Amino acid sequence: MKNKKEEFGKGIRALLDNIEEEYQHVAVAAPKSVAALDSSVKIPLAQIEVNPFQPRADFDAERLNELAESIKVHGVIQPITVRSLGSGRFQLISGERRLRASKQAGLKEIPAFVREAGDQEMLELALIENIQREDLNAIEVAVNYKRLIDECSLTQEELAARIGKNRTTVTNYLRLLKLPPDIQKGIKEKKIDMGHARAIVNVEDPVLQLMIYKDAIQRGLSVRQVEDLARKSISPAKKKAASADNLALAYRKIQDELSSLFSTKVKIRKYKGEHGEVVITFYSDDDLDRILEVMKPR
Repeated sequence: MKNKKEEFGKGIRALLDNIEEEYQHVAVAAPKSVAALDSSVKIPLAQIEVNPFQPRADFDAERLNELAESIKVHGVIQPITVRSLGSGRFQLISGERRLRASKQAGLKEIPAFVREAGDQEMLELALIENIQREDLNAIEVAVNYKRLIDECSLTQEELAARIGKNRTTVTNYLRLLKLPPDIQKGIKEKKIDMGHARAIVNVEDPVLQLMIYKDAIQRGLSVRQVEDLARKSISPAKKKAASADNLALAYRKIQDELSSLFSTKVKIRKYKGEHGEVVITFYSDDDLDRILEVMKPR
């Protein structure tokens, strides 16, 4: 099974040549399971379906308009990549931004490379292409890494090999997904960078994580200063108290998940029998309103 996966993934990044708005170039041999034509052909836009595995949901309207205006003047410089569905129909593999802008520019056809790829290849290609974008924040990268691992049945080592990174880099990104939602949102909004986040994630208590995060923003702390705060946040006494917690592992896991969900301290107290209580800490009326908003059904 492993040999089959390795064969499938060998050189997958070669398929990302000449894609997306940054037009990044990656020189690796294409896998045996994916065949490609060397030259592009012009395909009517009406015959192209979007990629159902596209992980990118948001396209900046202003940048899309700029690209559409450029296409009106210069045409589509970099061909998109599609796969044939038969009967004159095609499905997009990469280049959705260019496809959208071409439609917006009023084009009737677009240059494209036609490749052969199955559903599994389509998903992996779409996810890896998304990772190659330069405007991704650390959380978006982490989410794409996790999807590749979960949906393409990859180990961290296999993923690292596919994207040309070392395993430590992959692990560091994945750990960010353990941070409370408020901190993840702050990373997306560039309130803190990857260095700050890596320091904060070393602190296990979500409440302490949030305190350090808010302090870092309010005081404009450097990464080194946040690292110092993180190291000092867990005293020997706190470590001893944490190890003395007799709560069963399953309940501790639930406790951690609730703390992350509500971005505050949550304590589960288990009594004899099957009953117990959940204590959610809030620090102000506004904080309580925020927690109640999270509790509302979606």
